[in-house]
Amino acid sequence: MVIPLTLLVAFGAAVLHSAAGGSMSPYADKHLIRYTVFLGMALAISYFPQEWARLAAIPGYIAVLLLLMAVEAMGQLGGGAQRWLDLGFMRLQPSEIMKPGIVLIIAAFYHVLPVGMINTWRALLVPLGLIAVPMGMVLLQPDLGTALAIAFGGIVTMFLAGLPQKWFIAGGVAAAIAAPLAYFFGLKPYQQQRVLTFLDPESDPLGTGYHITQSKIAIGSGGISGKGFGEGSQSQLDYLPEPETDFVFATMAEEWGLIGGILVLLIFGIVLRWGLTVARDAQDRFSRLLAGGLTATIFFYVAINLMMVMGLAPVVGIPLPFMSHGGSSMMTNMLCVGGLMMVERWNRQPAGANF
Repeated sequence: MVIPLTLLVAFGAAVLHSAAGGSMSPYADKHLIRYTVFLGMALAISYFPQEWARLAAIPGYIAVLLLLMAVEAMGQLGGGAQRWLDLGFMRLQPSEIMKPGIVLIIAAFYHVLPVGMINTWRALLVPLGLIAVPMGMVLLQPDLGTALAIAFGGIVTMFLAGLPQKWFIAGGVAAAIAAPLAYFFGLKPYQQQRVLTFLDPESDPLGTGYHITQSKIAIGSGGISGKGFGEGSQSQLDYLPEPETDFVFATMAEEWGLIGGILVLLIFGIVLRWGLTVARDAQDRFSRLLAGGLTATIFFYVAINLMMVMGLAPVVGIPLPFMSHGGSSMMTNMLCVGGLMMVERWNRQPAGANF
């Protein structure tokens, strides 16, 4: 998996080079350095025995909760939100670490839960509580996109654990009923405006709809083969906001066209298929749930970002994995890759050798 992943990161660095006006600094060089460092971290994680992973679930969850509390107490402000801790050598966004962290602790919970109790309320309420606590803390920052990512990874892991489907159907109905209340009483004014802009971006093309309008123009103007490397007018002339982070796919599509878009989707498809294969071949419940949940987390990043830049979802600030500039996003996704490498290594060992 390192080969297609490295190709995707290198392609991302080329797009970031273009987004910076033809310079490796300040995006592309940091992007490649972060990938190299976090790839080493992922390879180190891949050698962890299963017992270490299970034992790390509760301490890791508690540690990230403490970091989220520290964000509330002394976190740095950026873009109107308080999400980061300044560690000197980097700005850490603890909520990002909770995305793989929630999958790990829920997988560990179902591992110790007797199979006969999977239909009981304990199998439902404890994981929901584990999800609700960090979600609430992240929503206070406020960061709706990350909160939804935490919920998605946790709920997919619960679904894979074999909980009754009627519970998920009931939850979906309850969410649909609660959505209007959440819109009026749970969302900040700017988040409400994002929803309205998603429904009708042309209503204010120079105001709240500017981001998505320019993104659609960039993607559509790329055509089949694109305008050429470094020739994207939307990004080069600063019409496209955040061309190096949330809208990096639009930057790429303008210069590389449909061909570049298909290449990116193909590589993501390879990565996600590998994750599903690792989950399918897992020898026990913990490994299967961990691999499935981590794959779902990467999928959420990819799906929401691509839908966002094409106007199929509200703008929620979800970067594109392995291509967008950003250390916290790269760290989170490489943690997921490292976890999948770890489970794949367990799968190669004789049954029972991991315990």
